[in-house]
Amino acid sequence: MPPNGLDVVRLHPPDDGPGDGPRFTQMELLPDHALMVWQLRARLPGLGEVPLLHAPPLAEAPALLAGGPPDRTGNNAFKVGGAFLLPFANRIRGAFSPADRALRTTIAGRPLRLFANGGGQREGAEQYAIHGLILGRPVDAWERADTAQSGAVRATLRAGDFGGCWLSDTRVDFHMALRADAVDLRLTATNAGHEPLPMGMGWHPYFALPSGVREQARIRIPARTRMAVNDYDEVLPTGELLPVAGTPYDFSGPRGAPLGELYLDDCFTDLAKTPQGATVVEVLDPQAGYGLRVFSSSPQISAVQTFAPPDRPFVVLEPQFNWADPFGALWREPAGKGMVVLAPGASVDYCVRLELFTPAAR
Repeated sequence: MPPNGLDVVRLHPPDDGPGDGPRFTQMELLPDHALMVWQLRARLPGLGEVPLLHAPPLAEAPALLAGGPPDRTGNNAFKVGGAFLLPFANRIRGAFSPADRALRTTIAGRPLRLFANGGGQREGAEQYAIHGLILGRPVDAWERADTAQSGAVRATLRAGDFGGCWLSDTRVDFHMALRADAVDLRLTATNAGHEPLPMGMGWHPYFALPSGVREQARIRIPARTRMAVNDYDEVLPTGELLPVAGTPYDFSGPRGAPLGELYLDDCFTDLAKTPQGATVVEVLDPQAGYGLRVFSSSPQISAVQTFAPPDRPFVVLEPQFNWADPFGALWREPAGKGMVVLAPGASVDYCVRLELFTPAAR
């Protein structure tokens, strides 16, 4: 356990996997922050054991995630590692009150009050709620669930109505499993209340580039369009969807496309899925001989948000249910663009599997 008593769950695969190929070796999860993935490690041919997520050493986690006034909603959890986003991913807009950073908004026709924990940085920029309501929330209970095939953990978070900030009541069940050849992350959101529950889910992983050479790294996103935004400060959708074909934003080819010097804070839509309805995106670092496949079997995934500044050796790929500003008039969907509306007692799964591979030579 690191300093200041931060709870940590470490998973290891029961065996080292066959052959000499890449294999996962360890995953660190933080129950005090909705079981976010702090770090994931793998052994890569020629490189040894390397971290696959952009995050500082675990000993620095308590200070970063302290939850004091500068981080009262757990925002720092989505700046490193891999935080889970729920009951919405991305941004929600509303009428902002600077005095207490309150955001008056309408969710599925009902007026609600959220905390504006995000917004643009320039003077006068719009402020909004971002990335859900569980970032700084501990799970209520967790237990090891190891098997002969995987190191695993189960956990439950009883969120209620998120302190009056959301509709109905929510229970979230987590199951995380680590094998040498795969990582499985599953969140199940259940409507534990008595009225319809809009549910958006996502994951915010900072995938590190082991070579540290960002311009040669590649990503693959099987998308036909990306969401136009007003600028890269507020990053708010305009309602226009831009075709990616023939542009620097087309990452849909079999080997994706290189990042080069392109700045990304873009949401990709109109996703081409597998015949089974799965969404598959990839991070490739040819110089390191490293590839990571992100496979989501959840048919509700409707967008992939990216974030990749040119001067940082990481790329964020976020498979998510809902779009930015899901309840905004621009999408003409009162129930929320990409939101899943759960009847009382109903559930929905958010599933992600990670697999390692060696990129093919050019």
